[in-house]
Amino acid sequence: MRARSYSPLTLCFTGFTWLTLGSILGLAILIGLVRGTPLPSWVRSLHVHATLIGGVAQIILGGLLLLVAPPESKTNLESDARPFTFWALNGGVIGMLLGFWLHHDLVVGIAGFAVIAGFLSIIRGIWTRARLAWNSSFGPSWYYALLFFGLVGGSICGALLAFGIFPEHHGYVRLAHIHLVVLGFVTLVLIDMMHQILPTVWSTTLAHPRLVRLTTIFLAIGVVALIGGFLNSSVPVEMIAGAVLFVSVGLLIGNLFGTWLSSAHTGSAASDHLLVSTFFLLFTVLLGILIGANNLSSPPVLPYGTLHLVAYTHMAFVGFIMNATMGACSHLLPIALAARRVAGHKKRTLYCDQLTAIMNRGRSIQVATLSLGTMGIGILATLTWNVPLSSIYIHTTMWTCFILLLTSFLLFAIKLTTMVAKQPEPLASHHESSPTASPS
Repeated sequence: MRARSYSPLTLCFTGFTWLTLGSILGLAILIGLVRGTPLPSWVRSLHVHATLIGGVAQIILGGLLLLVAPPESKTNLESDARPFTFWALNGGVIGMLLGFWLHHDLVVGIAGFAVIAGFLSIIRGIWTRARLAWNSSFGPSWYYALLFFGLVGGSICGALLAFGIFPEHHGYVRLAHIHLVVLGFVTLVLIDMMHQILPTVWSTTLAHPRLVRLTTIFLAIGVVALIGGFLNSSVPVEMIAGAVLFVSVGLLIGNLFGTWLSSAHTGSAASDHLLVSTFFLLFTVLLGILIGANNLSSPPVLPYGTLHLVAYTHMAFVGFIMNATMGACSHLLPIALAARRVAGHKKRTLYCDQLTAIMNRGRSIQVATLSLGTMGIGILATLTWNVPLSSIYIHTTMWTCFILLLTSFLLFAIKLTTMVAKQPEPLASHHESSPTASPS
């Protein structure tokens, strides 16, 4: 296979495949939980690692490569071949999933180190490219050092768990593994990508550029403090950190909302998903503070069980992370595909507009079904305070959430497939027989 088959586009499309498979597993887990027939715990491990590592992390890293060095020609994109990164990441994920299935922790640990090697390989490329942009608009180096530490540090903690190192501190290592990756990497990097993508989509600059630096500092402080609170099992520290995050995200939304109002842009799939994701992030932070307050009382004011934890976490995982990921893909993938397939600037711009138009089809339905399905999971959890799991209301809500979320995924997948199949009109006959027509 030729080197050009391992471009950042390959990482993004492969990541979406993992994301889809992991999400289907997640829906199956939810159905089993509500019906009182929970699936084995190893299935949950498959769901989490396929979705977050194979899916979200791979898409984000591929997207970062496209952001720090936007492709301007076929040559530039094809020269960015990363076969080691691709096989280390995806081979490692497959190995981890096999290890979970076979209950073989050694396999999980070895595969985890393969994934870490893939992360380090792509981080090196991103860091090298981004240094040239840090003096302009890409972001301060300390911020990216922090989020890459979250990704690698959290992954190393996962390997320590698999090898059974520090068994007396298993709970703390597990908390670090989860929160370093989710909060320290995914959350911080998606927020930064919003600041880069949305002004570009709206063809304007941020309403208050200086506010971004202040927001970035407080976000980092809040995330570090929140992780520290989790590791120390200190609910007051978690609530204080949550308050810092709430103010920071509020400033972020205010800045982005003001920028949107001042622009003449009518909206797109990218901007819709990214804007909605910010509100889910703010809502999730607020819910976290309320959950902390609930846990401070003895006994808790409201019972808080497994289904409530699932609903809360998926407000962030689906409402924030999924919306933001879909938004970033809706903006970056048409640009990258156009750069790969068309050499001339004028024709490339026209072709990119055609691909973007495909991604914008049915955007209201796509955003609405994803958001309503996410909120439905929260409603499902709150219903358990008043009715039993066997209630018709519970099951109706569950299947409604299933249909809504599946509709959004299918619509997005169909548009991705249509976009990949769409060839530049003047060159359509050539690409039908050309092996380089593949996006990956």
